[in-house]
Amino acid sequence: MKDYLVRGMSMDGFVKVVAIRSTEMVRRAAEIHGTTPNATAAFGRCLTACSMMGNTQKVENGSMTLQVRGGGPIGTITCVSDADGNVRGCVTESKVPLVEKYPGKLDVGATVGTDGTLTVIRDLQMKEPYIGSVPLITGEIGDDITAYFAQSEQTPTACALGVLIDRDCSVKVAGGYLLQLLPGAPEETIDALERGIQRAGAATPMLEAGLTPEEILGQVCGDLGVVFLETQEVSYRCYCSRERVTAALISLGKEELTQIMNEEESFPVECQFCDNVYRFTSKDILEILKKL
Repeated sequence: MKDYLVRGMSMDGFVKVVAIRSTEMVRRAAEIHGTTPNATAAFGRCLTACSMMGNTQKVENGSMTLQVRGGGPIGTITCVSDADGNVRGCVTESKVPLVEKYPGKLDVGATVGTDGTLTVIRDLQMKEPYIGSVPLITGEIGDDITAYFAQSEQTPTACALGVLIDRDCSVKVAGGYLLQLLPGAPEETIDALERGIQRAGAATPMLEAGLTPEEILGQVCGDLGVVFLETQEVSYRCYCSRERVTAALISLGKEELTQIMNEEESFPVECQFCDNVYRFTSKDILEILKKL
C-alpha cells in the first residue's frame, strides 16, 4: 500500500487537520541508512512530521527542513520535505543502542535527548528563508512539534506520531496526525477537540489496528466531523543528480580539486540522503577544473 496524507477541515471551519500513512517512507529511510530500532523510530517520527508540515506550505518549488539536535546518541536528525510532502533525510548516528522505557516500548526521548533544539527552516522562494527554533521538551518529537507551533508560530497545535517496530526490527506501521486551531475558535470547539484526542489515544495503536488517515482524523475529531479537501501520495524521495554533485565539487575550488585529482584515481561521492554513489575519475575532475 502506498503512503499518502489527507488534509481537511473540521465541519465548523475552526480546525485544520492532516493525517498520514508513512510506513513505506520510513521503511525506505531505514533501509538506506541502516538504522537500528531506536534510530528508526526517532528518524521515522521526524520524517512523518516533516512530510505533513511540508505539505501545508503549498509554495511551488518551496521546501521545509526539520532539524532536531537533542544531545542524545542519535546526534542530529535532518529531514527535508518538498511542497507535496515527499521527504528525504539523514541522521548522524544510525547504529543507536537499544533503549526501552519498558519491555516492548522504545525510548525515543532518550535516543534524541532534550539538551538542544528543534529547528524549522521554511524556504518559501523569497529572499530569505523563515527560521524558527525552540528548545526540545521531551525529545519524543510529537510534543516538541506541538511546542514549536505554540512558541514560534503562535498556533495552538496537537501532533501525534507513531512508528511501530516489528520483532524482526522492520517497520510495521508509521504515521500520525497534525491538528491546528484557527483564530477565533470557540471554547466548545476546543473542548470537543480535547475530548476527541483523549478518546482516540496514542497514534501507534490506531495505526496498528489498521486505521486509515481518514479514519484516524474521524476518531480524533469526533463530534466536530471532518471535511476532506485533498489526498496526496507521498514517498521517500531524493533529488540528487550527477549535475548537482558536480556543482558541489566546483564549490570546493581549484586547489582542493587539484589535490583530489592528483591523489585519487577514483573519487566516490555518496549522497547523504540516499544510497546513490557518484564516481568521478581523475579525468572527470580534470574536466571540472577546465570549466573553472
